[in-house]
Amino acid sequence: MPLATSSNRYLKKLAAITFIGIGCTTAHAQTSGTNVTFYGRVSAGVDYQTNVAKPDGSTGSLLRAAGNQWGTSMFGFKGSEDLGDGLSALFLLESGFDATNGTTNGSALFNRRSYVGLNGAAGSIKLGKNLSISNDVWYIDPSGQQFMSSATLVHGRNWQGVNNVIEYQTPTWGGFNATLQTGLGEQVGSLTKSRKDGISLVYSNSAVELRAIYDTARDPNGKFVNVYDTSKELILGGVWTIDKLRLFAGYENLSAPDAPTNAPDKVNHYWLGANYQITPALTLIGSVFRVNANNGGGNANLLMGGVTYSLSKRTMLYASLGTVRNSSNANFSVEATDNSPLPGKSQSGGYVGVVHNF
Repeated sequence: MPLATSSNRYLKKLAAITFIGIGCTTAHAQTSGTNVTFYGRVSAGVDYQTNVAKPDGSTGSLLRAAGNQWGTSMFGFKGSEDLGDGLSALFLLESGFDATNGTTNGSALFNRRSYVGLNGAAGSIKLGKNLSISNDVWYIDPSGQQFMSSATLVHGRNWQGVNNVIEYQTPTWGGFNATLQTGLGEQVGSLTKSRKDGISLVYSNSAVELRAIYDTARDPNGKFVNVYDTSKELILGGVWTIDKLRLFAGYENLSAPDAPTNAPDKVNHYWLGANYQITPALTLIGSVFRVNANNGGGNANLLMGGVTYSLSKRTMLYASLGTVRNSSNANFSVEATDNSPLPGKSQSGGYVGVVHNF
């Protein structure tokens, strides 16, 4: 095993100090009205893809360990304090990591979420870092935002995070609620450079959930130059629950009006799918996704099927299989990775593994 770098040692020490500090807070919580929870998830398995393009123009299959394919491994701390009169303080610190090598998903210690806020009768406000509001597509994605999901054919556009966030969520009235989110770019003399904004509208009852999401992500010059990164995004979709069956439908539109003339500046993305709970432990997943990108971006169809089996309330087995069919000028991957096939070629893949929640 190689020796840890000084940076890694620093992160380990900082994480240990944070853990001890939270532990002390938990002990104090018994008398102060504060509660703190340490939680997490570890996911790992085996992943296989066919027809992966190689630098010399040939292709080959790829067998590797699966770290974040079904969902990222992560750990976090969350807590709240009762301030009286229906008002409470809240915080959340959360970091994602790859269980196959122990590295974090990015350089930040808390790379997913780190915010503090207040919650009361008028709604909640959060300040700090959070997932982009477009991550809420998870609720209307039959594949649950795994590597073969609504994220795949848009290169993870709906996986983004937001720094310097100010977020407000309304109370729920008659099944309706809304969330407003902005991430300040913190550029001198500009309110638009590197800025992210979003709004989400939700209606839900016991059988139906409908969502509308709109967000924008600008580059350091305040422009929309990459349809899969710095762009405008609209998501519409819903879920219909009929006993043990859940039916999903969604639509996503991406636009980047400042993109280069030889790059896609518009993308339309559609999906349908279903989950069926055969037994309390066994669930089947099926979904189909289609993407159309203009300016030579091509189109593709992704078909995915999967199964999850719960061994307990905390431990689950998963298996997912999929195939992507590309048009002549498209090279979308079957998974949300850079392991793409050659243009016009199909690709298949799958992964199996174990998830444990704590």
